[in-house]
Amino acid sequence: MQSHSGSGRLTTHVLDTARGTPAQGLRIELLRIYGERAEPIAETRTNDDGRCDEPLLSGEEMQAGTYELRFHAGDYLGREDGRTAFLDVIPVRFGITEQAGHYHIPLLLSPFSYSTYRGS
Repeated sequence: MQSHSGSGRLTTHVLDTARGTPAQGLRIELLRIYGERAEPIAETRTNDDGRCDEPLLSGEEMQAGTYELRFHAGDYLGREDGRTAFLDVIPVRFGITEQAGHYHIPLLLSPFSYSTYRGS
């Protein structure tokens, strides 16, 4: 994943709203969607700030199309007490139309709910 200054990029940020902290170590997968087929593109984990160290897409990789982020919340939420988490894998499917645009998709996460939006 290469970063090109001034070109499009896809980033994310995960905040644990129950704890009031960034969600550290949460596994994220990025897939490109072609009809009923999903092609894995990248996999990463959030850093200490709840962000990815590099954009998930940037430069030439940033193509118009349909994508899906899969946030593995169950592994993150269930690891403290060993119980099965209510939320497991949270899929966020979205479209990219502007190859030079910045698409930022934050996830606000708690044990029983989540929300997301197109950030800046």
